Amino acid sequence: MSDTPQGATAPEITLYSTAICPYCVAAKNFLKSKGQTWTEVRIDLDADAREKMIAKARRTSVPQIFIGETHVGGYDDMIAMHRAGKLEALLAGESA
Repeated sequence: MSDTPQGATAPEITLYSTAICPYCVAAKNFLKSKGQTWTEVRIDLDADAREKMIAKARRTSVPQIFIGETHVGGYDDMIAMHRAGKLEALLAGESA
């Protein structure tokens, strides 16, 4: 038996970043404050990962944040989604 309600699995968070990106640090600090974990993909160290991020996000800036298959966008986009009350449902595995 599982403690997680049926259909409410928390999606994986992927955060594309670079070493010298203050918004990447802010995004990670915000996610940490929400008790979240994520997979960080450093596009400054991996050219293939950068190309994959650009193809998925259609953006070249970092951070680019994905919650499950949903492209949240950058730090400002994530905070706007949080302020609109939509981020928590997405983090909980509900559709936004």
